Amino acid sequence: MSKSWLCTEKVCRFYKRKNSLVQAVDTVSLAINRGDFISLVGSSGSGKSTMLNLLAGLDRPTSGEIFFENKPFSLMNSRELSLYRANNIGMVFQSFNLVPHMNAQMNVELALYFNSTPREKRESLSLDMLSRLGIAERADHLPADLSGGEQQRVAIARALVKSPDILFADEPTGNLDEQNSNDIMALLSDLNKNGLTIIMVTHDLTIAGNVSNKILKMHYGHIVDQEREQNDIS
Repeated sequence: MSKSWLCTEKVCRFYKRKNSLVQAVDTVSLAINRGDFISLVGSSGSGKSTMLNLLAGLDRPTSGEIFFENKPFSLMNSRELSLYRANNIGMVFQSFNLVPHMNAQMNVELALYFNSTPREKRESLSLDMLSRLGIAERADHLPADLSGGEQQRVAIARALVKSPDILFADEPTGNLDEQNSNDIMALLSDLNKNGLTIIMVTHDLTIAGNVSNKILKMHYGHIVDQEREQNDIS
């Protein structure tokens, strides 16, 4: 039977913490289609970042199954999962995760080292992506010389330069002021309108409501509510 483009079936992720069992994700089934902008919303400890890591292939479930294009993650070996991460997904984090001794262009180029992009193409692709995100003039600056909003744009450029199918964003505005937060969310919204599938973790329901076509509320490892924005209802 054909499944959704990216989906989970009764996925659990449990782990031990001292003498207790933490049920970070508990029996979650969800379906993601191409072009979705999905927000995973919940308080700290609700399981939303764990869910993101499972979908991105950064972690494996304790039980249940994850499918991408009908292929179960459980049948992918380490190399196949690495190729999924290298070719199909881009990641953006709250803390930017830029390499401090590399300038903006070099940070973006890093993403191209792992998917067999020829050396001569890496520079042009990275500069083009920085230009598309309005930050080309800062290409030779180190992260310490960039504002928070500029650093996040570099991080987004790094995630997008390999033309991924899905952008995973974990609290992408968490370290930004209001103006930069609004700018970054407007950028993500534009990327989604141009066809990029985005799965974002946020604790802010207002942010989620402004950009998402689906909102999944998590509480103690469960999806407790699903909402669809009014403008997405036919």
